[in-house]
Amino acid sequence: MNNKSNSELKRLEDAARAAWLYYVAKNTQDEIAQKLEVSRQSAQRLVALAVSEGLIKVRLDHPITSCMELAQQLKDKFGLLECEIVPSDPSEPESAHGLAQCGAAILERYLKSETPKTLAFGTGRALKACIDELPTMQCQQHKIVSLLGNMMTDGSASAFDIVVSMADRVNAKHFPMPLPVIASTVEEKHILHSLQPVKSIFNLIQEADATFVGIGQITDNSPLLLDGFINESDLDSVKNDGAQGEIISWLYDQNGKLLSNSTNDRVVSSPLTVNASKPVYGIAAGTEKLPAIHAALKGKLINSLITNEYTAKAILKL
Repeated sequence: MNNKSNSELKRLEDAARAAWLYYVAKNTQDEIAQKLEVSRQSAQRLVALAVSEGLIKVRLDHPITSCMELAQQLKDKFGLLECEIVPSDPSEPESAHGLAQCGAAILERYLKSETPKTLAFGTGRALKACIDELPTMQCQQHKIVSLLGNMMTDGSASAFDIVVSMADRVNAKHFPMPLPVIASTVEEKHILHSLQPVKSIFNLIQEADATFVGIGQITDNSPLLLDGFINESDLDSVKNDGAQGEIISWLYDQNGKLLSNSTNDRVVSSPLTVNASKPVYGIAAGTEKLPAIHAALKGKLINSLITNEYTAKAILKL
């Protein structure tokens, strides 16, 4: 927005005012025109501009019956604490549309609590999309903590780190983990885990009121490979070990059991809690992720799920 001219910035400001009057204050377009001293057509164009510029975010707040029924079936089958199913676009059943808005709505519920909360986060595209949907908030009473390191093997920052970008948006105290995701050696991992700040972060994670993680597939375009945490040789190796999915870089098999292999031996992330007592939300959808989601549910690596209608139906058929 910094590159826009003053006249463009003024027009966006007018668009934001018009959108607020229309969507929040429930004014008619005639009322908006009167309040902003413009024509009715101009008021209409300003509201449309607010939508096209992404100044407003729309959430569907209607409980769709079929989605609610699928959620209940998944809760019953896997003993879930929470399950949210968003509608699928019939023309794009595998699209992840709606997951971010749903995840953001759940996050907002926690963030709006006046009681201090500790929220723990993995990384990845699905979670980053949720954070991008959050409104700007003032949440000084809460703590947000990272479950895993935010450094690539070359020392550069991960593009999908969540905690820092979220803290900027909601103004909460945050605890990033300035560590590599996977250590070079087991000895290096032990040294990193022995550092006092890391111990403090792990203690915070144990106290988390809710945890949010992505679910990574182990395929040729696995997030671990795409994001540079493992190389192609490592990927072939973990496939041979029977890896079906990963959560915060911990690899697990088709039954959701953590693998005993050289990669897991070097994972620096916080340990996963099996059958946790507090909500651990997995956010994922699509055919490619089905085996990883199903295995995570079977192994009770997650106890809450945010997915779409298409994926929910497919999971119930497995």
